[in-house]
Amino acid sequence: MSPKHIELGKAGERLAVDFLIKQGFTIRETNWRMDKLEIDIIAQEPGMVLHIVEVKTRSNDANFDPMRAITNAKRQHMVNSANGYIRYYQLQCEIQYDVIIVIGTPEKGFKLEYYPDMFVPRLKTYR
Repeated sequence: MSPKHIELGKAGERLAVDFLIKQGFTIRETNWRMDKLEIDIIAQEPGMVLHIVEVKTRSNDANFDPMRAITNAKRQHMVNSANGYIRYYQLQCEIQYDVIIVIGTPEKGFKLEYYPDMFVPRLKTYR
């Protein structure tokens, strides 16, 4: 990735963190990693609902569909990462998977779109 692309992503994540704080969330972690697991933002609202937040930043919204930004593979990665985080810290809590889309540039300004509870993980059933 180019340095400019990395900086754009960091700017989007900072904006997302600021937005969540203004909404009353507590930020538990940013860019949490364990082995190959990674979560952009782990936030908590009053109570014990843990929000696993994926941030997608784009410089423009031409032909960009936020609903397609989170592929099935990305969803599975988010679920696996959340499970790793919960096991590591031995938490018992509800989890919600959110997505924040940030579109723009530092020079032109940003537009933020918040998609709370973007998806519910599929349950695995065994026969």
